Amino acid sequence: MGFGDLKNKTGLQALNEFLAQKSYIEGYVPSQADVVIFHAVAKSPSADLVHVARWYNHVKSYSKDFGSLPGVKKPASEYGPAGDGNNGDDDDDDLFGSDDEDAEEVARLKQERLEAYNAKKAKKPTLIAKSNIILDVKPWDDETDMKELEKLVRSIEADGLLWGTGKLVPVAYGIKKLQISCVVEDDKISTDFLEEHILAFDEYIQSMDIAAFNKI
Repeated sequence: MGFGDLKNKTGLQALNEFLAQKSYIEGYVPSQADVVIFHAVAKSPSADLVHVARWYNHVKSYSKDFGSLPGVKKPASEYGPAGDGNNGDDDDDDLFGSDDEDAEEVARLKQERLEAYNAKKAKKPTLIAKSNIILDVKPWDDETDMKELEKLVRSIEADGLLWGTGKLVPVAYGIKKLQISCVVEDDKISTDFLEEHILAFDEYIQSMDIAAFNKI
């Protein structure tokens, strides 16, 4: 019963032969059976043990989630060729076997694998789409107080909006426009929002144009 001593070549070869036809020690998803044998192997196997090496590296990727894997731990000696409940002529590896009990077990294991995948995916940080926008804000004439104009623009505050640098750029006839940058979260701030709020200061501002728009 079992693989024998998994710290010597004979035990590892037995495990290698076992995994030539299987992805996991038991069932069709990583379980506590894999955790037990993983710890019994103790270290990364040599490259010539192809199936053990493949299985070991795959199970290792779940090391942070070992406690959440399904199943109940048993002694390492209870796992293996004589302990997995399969006869040589059985077709238990067929996921689509006609036996109702096997079909229910396969469905349960698939559901567990899906839940484990979703849990792992949920831990990943959500990427927030942002854009860097440069605006050209033009005054009515050369007598417009540009410092006050910039102050008014920067007074616009909203979740997902961050103002950057600003500078005055000559246009014509002594008139200068304010060229100002900002970073916005795409789901929260639109160009229509910026235009509506900036043009609300109509005593100072004649128009607003988008000089540049780049995704971050």
